[in-house]
Formats: sequence, C-alpha cells, structure tokens
Amino acid sequence: MRDSFLPFARPEVDEESIEDLCQSIRSGWLTTGPKTQAFEEDFSKTVGATYSISVSSATAGLHLAFLGLGIEPGDEVITTPMTFVATVNAAIWAGATPVLVDIDPKTLNIDVEQLEGAITDRTKAIVPVHFAGLPCDMDRIEAMAEKHGLAIVEDAAHALGASYRGRPIGADRGPRRCSVFSFHPTKNITTGEGGMVCTSDEDLAERISVLRQHGMSKGAWNRYAAKGNPHYDVLFPGFKANMMDIQAAIGRGQLKKLDSFNSRRKTIVDRYREAFKDQPGLTLPGTPAYDHVHSWHIFTPLVDVDKLDIDRDGFMGAMRELNLGTALHYQALHLFSYYQETYRWRKGDFPNAEMVSDRIVSLPLFPAMTDFDVEDVINGVRSVMESHL
Repeated sequence: MRDSFLPFARPEVDEESIEDLCQSIRSGWLTTGPKTQAFEEDFSKTVGATYSISVSSATAGLHLAFLGLGIEPGDEVITTPMTFVATVNAAIWAGATPVLVDIDPKTLNIDVEQLEGAITDRTKAIVPVHFAGLPCDMDRIEAMAEKHGLAIVEDAAHALGASYRGRPIGADRGPRRCSVFSFHPTKNITTGEGGMVCTSDEDLAERISVLRQHGMSKGAWNRYAAKGNPHYDVLFPGFKANMMDIQAAIGRGQLKKLDSFNSRRKTIVDRYREAFKDQPGLTLPGTPAYDHVHSWHIFTPLVDVDKLDIDRDGFMGAMRELNLGTALHYQALHLFSYYQETYRWRKGDFPNAEMVSDRIVSLPLFPAMTDFDVEDVINGVRSVMESHL
C-alpha cells in the first residue's frame, strides 16, 4: 500500500501563474478586467472560435447559452442521462423541459441512432455531451439539427483539446451553435472555478456577454478605469456570472500548458490501456471509428460486477484501502429523486446509461502523476481484481 493517498485528480498551477495572480491582487484590479479579456482572446486562438465569453462556471455558461438562444418555457432540450446534473439544470432554469436520449454503451456519448426519434415540434436545442473528452459524432448531430432547425449547445466541459475530424471542439460552427467549457479544478485546465462559451454567432455572443453581468451594456466592466465611461444601459435583467482577473491570471498560464497537460494525460491512459487490455473484471472505454482526438479528462473503465464478488462501490472502497483515490462519473441522472418526481423518469427508461452507471469508475488521471503513481494504480487495480474474481 502507498504511504500517501493518491487523489483521483489534482490541479497543477506553476509559479509564473501564481505570480500573475499575485500581481492582479497587488494591482487592486481583482474582478473582470484586462486579464480576462486577454484570456478570452488567447482561448479563441486556441480553439478556433470567433468569440469566447468567460463566465463564472460552465454551469452558468450553459444557462446563459440557453437564454441567449431564446429557450423558454414550453421548449424542449435534448441531452443524455450520462452527464453531470448541471447540463439539465441549466435547461430547467431557462424554463425548458429536458428530454433524454440513451447513450451508446461503447462511447458513452449520446446514441445518435435514437436521437431523431426524440425530436418533436417543441424541441429547440440538442446538447451533445463530449463524455470524458471523446467528441460526439457531430456531423450526424449537425445534420439532424439542420434538418429540424435546431440550435446546438455542445457541453464541452470535458473536451478542451479534443477535436472531431480535424476540427477542435469549440471551433466555429455557424449560427445558433456554441460550445461550453469548464475550468473546475479537476478539468484539463483550471481557473479555480470558471467556464468559457465559444461561438461564431455574433448576436449570441453579445447576448451572453450582456447577460453575464446584470444585463449591462457591453464595456460596462471598464467603468471604474481611468478612461472608462461611468454611464451604461441595462438591456435586460441579467445575472452575475462574470469571470474575475484573478481567475483569468491562472487560466492564461494554464492555457499555455494545455498541450503538455493533455500529452501527459494521453501517456498515462496509454499505459493504463496496455496494462488492462486483458484484465479480467475490467472493460475499457471504447473508440469510435470516426477521426478524432480524445482529450482524456477522465479515464473511465467499467467494473464487471457480473464477474466479481463486489460491486463498483466495493471496488472503490478496496482501492481507497490501498490509498488510491477513484471517482464516480456519473450516476445516471434520471435516477435522482428530483427528476423522477418531476419528469416521471424511472429505472429501466435508459438501460445503457443504467448499466454504465452501475459499473463506471474513474481512475486517477492528472498531469503531475509520476510513473510510480501510475504503476501504483495499475498494481492496485490488479490486486483488487485478483482478490474478488
């Protein structure tokens, strides 16, 4: 057993970023300001987006995206049950009814074969979730959205650095299209908390930019600066969802290291795949045939509970006893009490998501892991499996 606990994830912030953060604090400009603008510009260049609008979280970004697209009560938004609850909560806050489509058990992304059958005359948007950093089959989803006149809001919380058929996730996709990224501490880069909405739709970008800061007209953030204008208009009742410069200072440094961070993640995953390719009791994530680059936010094998004498939670507990952290991404959201009570979803409605939900586990995966850490995880998994087969 390890002497110290290895967490499932841990952020890595370098001294240059810490100094940039301290400089913001010393300057007295802590909230939205020039560093936030610079971070947005750098992010746009990284993913190929015309507009990048920073927000306080990806959850806020999803909410503002739905509002910016005019989603309102009576509308339906289609997504997957295998996602964090923020995906559907944001649609609910906009007044929409979430509609779920089961997942492909191989990719854990939304099952495109079942998607069109869920579209009704009330559907206004599709929300594909790039689970774990694996891009959804966007050409097929785009074709359905075009056919039915629907918006697309990509939940790209896991997918920074991923690409689909040579196009980075977050790159411009046209009118009524956007992608939403997360900078939570477990993500591929972090700002502590925060998110980014990327789009080429000028009107949507403008509405989100205004909505994130009380509905105040563009440029109001600069009203306290020496050359700022103290006057502003309120265009509609907005929210408080802006990013601060002290967050952006961290994000700018993180973004510079995105390629090296993701390269290390892939190296660790490649080692896991090689070590576990013939491991009884463990099923590895599948790979679709279409061209893509996976960003490997998380590595999520399935514990084969039919072959073991413990369930997935038992496996996680056994790993914890070896000082090895794991995580659960996710419990299928239609099984939570609120959604069952409100939308009458029941166990059995989405069998693939339920099968995965009972078996999925996230193994430790972060750039600062040493090769010794990786081998500790591999040996730990093998030990637990051998003890319970």
